[in-house]
Amino acid sequence: MLKKSMTTDESKTTILIRLMVGTVFFSEGIQKFLFPNTLGVGRFVKIGLPFPEFLGSFVGFFEIFCGVLILIGLFTRLATIPIITIMIVAIATTKTAVLKSDGLWAMLHGSRTDWAMLLGGIFLLIEGAGKWSLDKKLNHNGRKE
Repeated sequence: MLKKSMTTDESKTTILIRLMVGTVFFSEGIQKFLFPNTLGVGRFVKIGLPFPEFLGSFVGFFEIFCGVLILIGLFTRLATIPIITIMIVAIATTKTAVLKSDGLWAMLHGSRTDWAMLLGGIFLLIEGAGKWSLDKKLNHNGRKE
């Protein structure tokens, strides 16, 4: 099963999606620890999520860890599962309030990065890490399919 999850296509351009998604999550995870009052625990308290002290660190850790895995293209499909989950929760908990208070267009404007990260994660889940990845190298030992 692990080997199957590391299968990927031959696309050279998938690295662009990996760089975008991996960099954003890596940096956001670090910022949850650097700025806990605004981006970590404090943000989770403001949103009203349960156990904000735990969730702030938990989410920050997964954003850093999965961001690095996506950047290097290792276990990419598996790394996208927590990322996709984080984005669904983020959209559901932060953008529905904007929709109710300010309307559809404000919600769409405020969630553009969220949607890009969600769809980037889904893309990587479907396609894999691409040609220039550790998944490709480890799964095929450098052989072409």
